[in-house]
Amino acid sequence: MSPSSNLPDAATSNALPVRHDAAGGALTAHAPGVLSTQGLDQEADGFDIDLMGLWHIVLKRRWTIATTVGIVFVFALVASLMITPVYRATTSVQVDRELMNITKNDANAMEGASNNDPSYLNTQYQLLQSRELASRVLSDIGFQNKKRFEQVFEPSTRSQIKAWFGAEDSRAVGQEKTRLEKDQALQRVDLFKAGYTVEPVRTTRLVKIHYDSPDPAFAILSANSLAEAFQSRNLETRFETSSYAKNYLEDQLKQLKLKLEDSEAQLVRFAAREQIVGSGDENAGTLPEQNLGALNAALAKAKEERIRAQSKWVQAQSSMGMVTFGETGTNSIVRTLMESRSELVAEYQNKLSQFKPAYPAMLQLKAQIDETDKQIAQEVANIKSAIRAEYEAAQQNETMIAAQITSLKGEALDLKSRSIQYNIFKRDVDTNRQLYEATLQRYKEIGVAAGVGLNNILIVDKAVSAKKHRPNIPLNLAGSLLLGLVLGLLLALLLEYMDDTLKNPEEVEKQLNLPVLGVIPKLKVNETLESVMADVRSAFAEAYRSVRTALQFSTAAGTPRTLLITSASPSEGKSTAALTIARNFSQIGKRVLLIDSDMRKPSIHKKMGVDNAIGLSNYLAGLTEISEVVRDTEYSNLQVITTGPLPPNPAELLHDDNMLRLLAHGLQQYDQIIIDGPPVMGLADAPILASIVEGVVLVVSAGSTRKHAASAAVKRLHAAQARLVGALINKFEAKHAAYGYGYGYGYGGYSYYSYGGSDAPKKLT
Repeated sequence: MSPSSNLPDAATSNALPVRHDAAGGALTAHAPGVLSTQGLDQEADGFDIDLMGLWHIVLKRRWTIATTVGIVFVFALVASLMITPVYRATTSVQVDRELMNITKNDANAMEGASNNDPSYLNTQYQLLQSRELASRVLSDIGFQNKKRFEQVFEPSTRSQIKAWFGAEDSRAVGQEKTRLEKDQALQRVDLFKAGYTVEPVRTTRLVKIHYDSPDPAFAILSANSLAEAFQSRNLETRFETSSYAKNYLEDQLKQLKLKLEDSEAQLVRFAAREQIVGSGDENAGTLPEQNLGALNAALAKAKEERIRAQSKWVQAQSSMGMVTFGETGTNSIVRTLMESRSELVAEYQNKLSQFKPAYPAMLQLKAQIDETDKQIAQEVANIKSAIRAEYEAAQQNETMIAAQITSLKGEALDLKSRSIQYNIFKRDVDTNRQLYEATLQRYKEIGVAAGVGLNNILIVDKAVSAKKHRPNIPLNLAGSLLLGLVLGLLLALLLEYMDDTLKNPEEVEKQLNLPVLGVIPKLKVNETLESVMADVRSAFAEAYRSVRTALQFSTAAGTPRTLLITSASPSEGKSTAALTIARNFSQIGKRVLLIDSDMRKPSIHKKMGVDNAIGLSNYLAGLTEISEVVRDTEYSNLQVITTGPLPPNPAELLHDDNMLRLLAHGLQQYDQIIIDGPPVMGLADAPILASIVEGVVLVVSAGSTRKHAASAAVKRLHAAQARLVGALINKFEAKHAAYGYGYGYGYGGYSYYSYGGSDAPKKLT
């Protein structure tokens, strides 16, 4: 590439920074001051949960998390070992819903013992935890005495914990004893209650009574005493309830008996006054009502008989001559006469064929037939008379019964009107009698049940031993590990949230909207710049060679011939980057001029070991010529211009036309001009230089450069119409490698892959 004879031409000066993909091809060109849409897309995706990012944060802050876990674990272990052991004794109790009443012989009496009523069971649980029961147990086991009580309950765990942290002194102990002395009985009951818990067993009627105490013998005694006291209290309560119920029912029986007698007397007086006589049967009604019912039945029967007699009489009247009807067929006389007549008529007909009707024998037969007909007619007439008499008797009987019914109806209606008040009195008597009998029956049952009742509280298992309940060292340690891990993660996330530095290439691209030219690893403590650059296989040297390659593809015209290396703040490694990039370009045969323009804190002359008596400040001030400030170095093809004496007004010198003439002269003599510029923030020097060069590289110190400072620096450079080629991440540590995202490096060989991937060219030919 031949040097130019003038300042950068329009084509070169307007070259756009180009970002390259893994294969080195151009992806997106960004004009100065124009943001790409990639940042917007990343912002839109920022609402998603990045699990890989969280994992990388954990890896990065792993020592913080481990330290937090260790501190919590040690604290839990020490606390568990220093806490006074507490032993737990357990007694099992069965709580039935109600007593099984053996005085009743029905299924309902047996169902009560098997139903689980939540309200009843919850009531029993609350009674188990009542102050009255606790006080009763303390009295039963003889621990109402203060000295004996304090042997078990002092010193308390709370006092011990306070003592560990120095929070308990002699005055606190005195206050604790004074508090115990006040209202001693109540205080002892409260302390005793705090030691036991009630645990219902699900889907059963069993209840476990736990008692916790530093004294295992006291824990066993307390658990068993609680169960026994609860059982005794329940039985006493039932007897007291039965006695009260019996006395109450006795009073009720006396009152009900008097009411029953008064109501019966009132009923009798009213019945006598109104002349109402009952039949003795409550369902039969009054006598008129009973008589009326009987007459109605007799009337129905009389009507039936009259209809039957009338039917016979109508049939008898309709018979003519010798034609018989129903009654004649059943009469033996008529039947005999009819048979005799039939024989005579048959004999007469037989002889008529031999004799004339006037023949004496024929006349005799004729006379016999006529006589038989007269006898038959006489018998039929007698039968008709009997049927008529029967019909008339039935008709008369019906008329008489109907007349009696009419008479009784009036009496019944009158009695009904007089029986309304009678029925009211009678219902009052019946009600009082039922109440009296029911109360009397209940009184008898309570009297029997009080003597044979069963206790529905049964002790299933008594406490025979007390097991160590707390501290549960394995559980405490496991919980401390979990708590420490949670606290460590929260602390790591908090530190990560508070850390607003740029740490990896993705953050640089997202925050600054600049392509990353390369990632430079941080030197180890025992490494120097010369030693790592001398080893061509080192990760440091390979990283800068990759940066050189990325710069060659950064614009359409190749590497910008005038390149400013700057940073947002001091001490971010820009001078080292400028020197190393200049050396790398000189190694491929390019003539390189390195200019140290940081006239506030120069460092190039120290790194290269050259004299800084005269330099850039002398030339810009017009005191020397260019040839006098250019110095040779130990590296071939590389010359340097140091800052020279530090001027009081660096910005004015850099803004002078001599700086433009220096760059024009340099482009005629050199292939590449690398300028080590001052930091951007707080100074006007860097924007001035950025406006007159072809490209600017912003150095970012990983984990040191703050996001707002880098963003402000980019904004200032864009305002100065600078052509930002990209960003260079410097001092990248292995702990930041957890973020990966395609960047990695190793210290033992060519395992570093710069931005652009493993397929990027190793050397420009």
